[in-house]
Amino acid sequence: MQITKAEVTPVELKLRQPVRMAGLPAITHITAIFVRIETRQGQNAWGCTIANPDLTGEKPEDVIQACRECAILVPDLHPMNIEFSLDELALLAKATPSAMCAFDLAFHDLLSLAAGMPLYRILGGYRNRIQTSVTIPIAPVHENVKTACERANQGFRILKIKGGLDPEEDVQRVQAIHRALPNHILRLDADGGYSVQQALDVARALENVLEMLEQPTPADDLNGLRQMKEISPISILADQSLRGPASALELVANRVVDGLSIKLVTCGGLRNARQIDAIARAAKMTTMISCFIEPALLICAGLSLALSSSNVAYGDLDGHLDLIHDPSKAGFKLEDGWLVATDVPGLGYTVDLG
Repeated sequence: MQITKAEVTPVELKLRQPVRMAGLPAITHITAIFVRIETRQGQNAWGCTIANPDLTGEKPEDVIQACRECAILVPDLHPMNIEFSLDELALLAKATPSAMCAFDLAFHDLLSLAAGMPLYRILGGYRNRIQTSVTIPIAPVHENVKTACERANQGFRILKIKGGLDPEEDVQRVQAIHRALPNHILRLDADGGYSVQQALDVARALENVLEMLEQPTPADDLNGLRQMKEISPISILADQSLRGPASALELVANRVVDGLSIKLVTCGGLRNARQIDAIARAAKMTTMISCFIEPALLICAGLSLALSSSNVAYGDLDGHLDLIHDPSKAGFKLEDGWLVATDVPGLGYTVDLG
């Protein structure tokens, strides 16, 4: 098998409605970058990433340029020597983990296409389905309750509620949703918006309501995060504090949190994400496979990882649901909040860039 070319295609994707997150302006669109690898044997493999300075910290033009530089190198790489190939690409994409993610996905997709197997089976094949949460963005409390009920009517049984702007209102928000949907599992994601004392107050007020509290304190305040973890009655997960395998090792070695939320774009793709999961597994710490607002192709990749590992305890893979005109379509099924794999080779998707 020989790679003949790699193409890079940026696409601007709008959201159905603006999304508010703690500390960020309202998000109305993202830049998605699709990568297609073509082989002499006629196979096409795809990868994808996103760029949004507010979400990923990387400018679209920088990510696109890094992807184009990687695309020039790709035909010189052997598709089956995936470890060597990704090492070579990592040298070009060192400053842009999200660009590395796109090519990491494409090479893994090509590997599983060549094997004629779904990627999740090649990576481990622990399960073929996982339950996912669905996100409830920051909004007035009455709107949150309405949105939560709508998602519940769609079959979702786990709700991840966004917060971090106003701790007292966040408590009211969660309690109101809990009253409306007392049998649903609720998670709260503060996106680093609390002080330690605010986070503790929220955790104590919602002790019997929340399953977990995600990134309650700022990403770079590991001491604050550790203090919170030591006294919180609710499990604490790191999200923005986790940037790759090295930061995972620091979080785990110092017992800063109870679990890690892994995003493929942030850590540079499946290879690094699997390393993070292995680090957490060695420390007997659970992981959650999560996402940004991102195309279905990226969600398929995250699902492949989530299904492959017994250490993945939580799924948070809903980032494609509110994108308009996503050129990728997921091959998995969404059934009452469960993501169910189909046994087609590769990541499991279709892409139509028109």
